[in-house]
Amino acid sequence: MTAPSASATELASQLLAGNVAAGARAIRWLEDRDPRSEALLAAILPHCGRAHLVGITGPPGAGKSTLVDASIQYLRSSGTRVGVIAVDPSSPYTGGAVLGDRVRMQRHATDPGVFIRSMGTRGDLGGLAHATFDAMAVMDAMGYEVVVVETVGVGQDEVDIARLAHTTVVLSVPGLGDEVQAIKAGVLETGDLFVINKADRPETPALRRQLELMLHLRSMTAANGSWPPQLLETIAHTGQGVEALWASIAQHRQAITAAGSLAQRLGERCEDVFLQTLREEVARETVRMVQQLPGYPISAAAVRTRQCDPYSAAHALLDEYRRSRRSGFDKGAD
Repeated sequence: MTAPSASATELASQLLAGNVAAGARAIRWLEDRDPRSEALLAAILPHCGRAHLVGITGPPGAGKSTLVDASIQYLRSSGTRVGVIAVDPSSPYTGGAVLGDRVRMQRHATDPGVFIRSMGTRGDLGGLAHATFDAMAVMDAMGYEVVVVETVGVGQDEVDIARLAHTTVVLSVPGLGDEVQAIKAGVLETGDLFVINKADRPETPALRRQLELMLHLRSMTAANGSWPPQLLETIAHTGQGVEALWASIAQHRQAITAAGSLAQRLGERCEDVFLQTLREEVARETVRMVQQLPGYPISAAAVRTRQCDPYSAAHALLDEYRRSRRSGFDKGAD
């Protein structure tokens, strides 16, 4: 393992001292896949593991940003330092993103105890950006006691946050069809806490009944001693229910710490990132080597002119790649 470069070492030192500009620069490195970012992470990861990582997810219009804003207000009233990562969808055409979540939290922009960072997905699925895990580590290393991640809110397959956060909060809102969505598979199976936001709407009782049914069915298949998901109600724009929500989040942390699953989640989260990085690097290296094979330009031309379908061409090239690898091993053995 190579030693961190001087610039990465210097930035890591500033970051560990809580320097917000250094934190913003570090996250930019991570988003841009700057070569120095790996050395930076190697320097700060030993200092991570203190923050409670909370994911907030749910459909568009559920009031996630408003709830995060109200949560910041509540947590700061007790002196808790808060980091926020707000993930927004990127344009599939320009790659740009309208980082509206940061706009909604502007009243906290000058608070030195709050660090808000918006990130575009840049084509990544699952509701998160590729650098979300690393950005969480940056804020953890900077000494923020709670790090909140607000996901894009793209739908029910948005489950990546459950693998990264210690506590996953799933928002629903009355009147958006959630009476039906509540009983479907997906993100609603992954939450630790379920929140009906905008609970002053008349459709709230119907949504609550459906969610209670879903949680009852889920409890029937849960392992004994596992955390029983809680159902709460909030009206985020007035702050109603926010204190009770964070009391439940604290209870969840205590429960998973006592059960030993907090340490397990930390380990699993690191392993997930390790495997994802390995898959990406292996895929990138394999594609590069396949493109160097003599048969690649012939196969590519055949696919472009529709003389061969993409699937058969890909499998044929992979077979050629495997033969070339075996031939190389045999020559090495001689």
